[in-house]
Amino acid sequence: MSDVVVALDGGVLTVTMARPDKKNAITNAMYGAMAEALERAEGDSAIRAVLLQGDGDSFTAGNDLADFAAVSRGVQGERHVTRFLSCLAKATRPLVAAVQGNAVGIGTTMLLHCDLVYLAPTARLITPFVNLALVPEAASTYLLPQRIGYARAYAMFALGEPVEAETAVSIGLANAVVPLADLRAKARAAADALAKRPFGSLQHTKALMRDPAGISAQMAREGKIFQERLMSAEAREAFAAFAERRQPDFSKITG
Repeated sequence: MSDVVVALDGGVLTVTMARPDKKNAITNAMYGAMAEALERAEGDSAIRAVLLQGDGDSFTAGNDLADFAAVSRGVQGERHVTRFLSCLAKATRPLVAAVQGNAVGIGTTMLLHCDLVYLAPTARLITPFVNLALVPEAASTYLLPQRIGYARAYAMFALGEPVEAETAVSIGLANAVVPLADLRAKARAAADALAKRPFGSLQHTKALMRDPAGISAQMAREGKIFQERLMSAEAREAFAAFAERRQPDFSKITG
């Protein structure tokens, strides 16, 4: 079975991260599959909305750290995350998300590109980029302060403390908290409703509310620094500490 399951029904393309045994940690191949799904949505007039969800008790644990560690050691191939982020920036279809459990790193930053976000009471939004000696991505350094203000955004990035579901709604990161048993049905109903709205009107409304060029430019700035940070001594220490189940020691590393 694929780690990403894509299904089209009634004008809604549902993209499910299906790696529950690994908390839906996203591999390079999964990024490729999700990018392909979003590219398909942009090219198919039958697709009127996209629903993002994850199997199991977590939305996603974020990037698979084994992939990060490989890059930090100089092992690199084509990184499909760039394609996926570009698709998020340029998406014209409405994006709806159903989030339960932990949404770590990209699991939170991708939500900033979604038009409707529904959270289960178990949802926790976590952005531990600095903890891993990295920097935020997905244009979140622009979108998150814009959404919730600099002070809250900086705390989320620099301290990496989880934001619980009710708080996420109260500060404008999500639309509603929904009982876990009803989460997918609620998100699907919202996607169905969007799929029935005038398509052109929705496209123009989204375009007027977002700045795809600015978002893409910020993604490029973040991506350059992110790549540099992946190769840094701090990142190597962070990944080694994670693998060895110990606290990282950055005290003797200056940059």
